[in-house]
Amino acid sequence: MAENSSDTCGSVYRRCLTHSTGEKTQSTSNGVSKWVRLNVGGTYFLTTRQTLCRDPKSFLYRLSQADPELDSDKDDTGAYLIDRDPTYFGPVLNYLRHGKLVLNRELAEEGVLEEAEFYNITSLIKLLKDKIRERDCKTSQAPVKHVYRVLQCQEEELTQMVSTMSDGWKFEQLVSIGYGRAQQSEFLLIVSREVKGEESTFPSHSGEVCPTMFRPRAGHCMSPMYPFTTLLASVPTL
Repeated sequence: MAENSSDTCGSVYRRCLTHSTGEKTQSTSNGVSKWVRLNVGGTYFLTTRQTLCRDPKSFLYRLSQADPELDSDKDDTGAYLIDRDPTYFGPVLNYLRHGKLVLNRELAEEGVLEEAEFYNITSLIKLLKDKIRERDCKTSQAPVKHVYRVLQCQEEELTQMVSTMSDGWKFEQLVSIGYGRAQQSEFLLIVSREVKGEESTFPSHSGEVCPTMFRPRAGHCMSPMYPFTTLLASVPTL
């Protein structure tokens, strides 16, 4: 991991450490501070040159060494200006500090990978690609569940409801339930959708069918609660 990079960087890594050798304050005898201030997309980060030197092939290493071939600007406070997303830079900097990848749940691995590739931190790039590959593999192998819903509609609404279904919902069955107000025919429209893994937030008794309860409109001669599982068992597919 990044913490062990000093064993492989050799003299390149020790070159970075010389900035902090023999310090009495925050600056070395030659006036170079061991602390580096970064302005990433308007957010300030304070870290050490030693941290930025974890990967000698990275952009941050070159920045900490004031590489003359690196075109870098500073703001009024002396912080290096980096036009990148600070949200995804935090995990990158922490990885350089302690060698571990720690992500908040709301952060996507792909976003951090983009930053790791920009800063050219090779070990972090490999780690993130492995995590993304592992995540995608788990998602593809997740069992598929079928979630069903029952919608009540009148005859004049039926065509529109079927034609406007979206988000993966598919027509399954149509059940006539008699006449409602104004003597219009009414139906139960049964639709289904496939969900995988964590995407499913519906309770499931068997892993395949999630019962949905139907409450008829006023005036219908039906029981107060009509279980969808009964509908599936008793009504043929049209």
